Amino acid sequence: MNARRIVFVVATSCLFVGAAQAADWPQWRGPERNGISPETGLLKEWPAAGPKLLWQAEGIGDGYSTPAVVGGRMYLISNQGMENEYLQALDVADGKEVWRTRIGNVGPNKGPQYPGSRSTPTIDGKLIFALGSDGDLTCLDTADGKIRWQKNLRTDFGGQPGQWAYSESPLVDGDTLVCTPGGADATILALDKKTGNGIWKCALPEADQAAYASPIVVNAAGVKQYVQFLQKGLVGVDAATGNFLWRYTKTAEGSPANIPTPIAQGDLVYSSAGRSGGGLVKIKNEGTSVTAEQVYFQQKLPTSIGGAVNLDGVLYGTTGQGLVCADFATGEPRWQERGVGPGAVCYADGRLYIHTEDDAVVLVEPAAEEFRERGRFTLPQQPERGRSKAWAYPVVANGRLYIRDLGSLWCYDVKAP
Repeated sequence: MNARRIVFVVATSCLFVGAAQAADWPQWRGPERNGISPETGLLKEWPAAGPKLLWQAEGIGDGYSTPAVVGGRMYLISNQGMENEYLQALDVADGKEVWRTRIGNVGPNKGPQYPGSRSTPTIDGKLIFALGSDGDLTCLDTADGKIRWQKNLRTDFGGQPGQWAYSESPLVDGDTLVCTPGGADATILALDKKTGNGIWKCALPEADQAAYASPIVVNAAGVKQYVQFLQKGLVGVDAATGNFLWRYTKTAEGSPANIPTPIAQGDLVYSSAGRSGGGLVKIKNEGTSVTAEQVYFQQKLPTSIGGAVNLDGVLYGTTGQGLVCADFATGEPRWQERGVGPGAVCYADGRLYIHTEDDAVVLVEPAAEEFRERGRFTLPQQPERGRSKAWAYPVVANGRLYIRDLGSLWCYDVKAP
């Protein structure tokens, strides 16, 4: 185990008073997989130097995985070299490691760029589910990291990842675990979360590779569906049976890497990719079939790796040209701010948190009529990234802001006094 250095800046008690509400961040993009936290009682503005740094951990291992946080622990996938990808539990009080479990090798890239861990673990009660970049799907105990069961998406299900290995974060829906091997036999797969036994597998009419997004639950047109963004397009499958329902290809055209997780609102689903654009479809039930009808496609809507959030029908996210605000239902642009570059976004307590690809962190008050910045700082002691960028998503949980960049992890106090 490599030596790790923890910079402990200040101790603080996790005391929430009045109407403040703490909230865990148990999976990819938060409690509902939409980048939105229900937490309240957070700072509305930051001082010039940014919020208070509680601790910084270095040497946690390489990778681009975003943390998941439940109670007093944080769970994170990292790697050391190409033969040791692992899940680790850290104490949120100081960033020190509680346990570590190897889950497999780092998945091979067809090009030399950006090898390393990618996925966010999913916590469900006493169980944690992690997908390694080589397709090692693992169920462990949260208490001590003991493995309960393990499958490999490539060898067990004939999976076909994209060019940059597996990046998906597994979805838990009741007793069902949903993941995306890709390939001709089990493009999308449902397993019993307790045993790893198969429930159903969906082979699409046209075989497809897994891309880099994560599935979401969508109740649209009277049908509960799992919606996923694959290499050839956005698809919906019946949640109960795994039957293929529909496909939308426009946002995948010309894109080598379909990364942002889809966003749903009622019968509407938004998808995007950096080299195509953003598109919205309306899911319709024709009685004998379920279809996806394009509502709009725009090239200047949020398309960055860092995803977007939908706040009361207003879409916020970034492009290569900056932060964009647009109407979710129509695609009509509201404004664009070039002072915020490409980055990953989440929302909590009336504010957007943006971790830019150059390691700036920006606090924005969402407003459809104009850009309103409420704080900005640059992360200290940034790692050497080479050709990569700071791609890990920000996490807001229980009054703290967590930022990961390769082997470094920062924890900030963002509670209001």
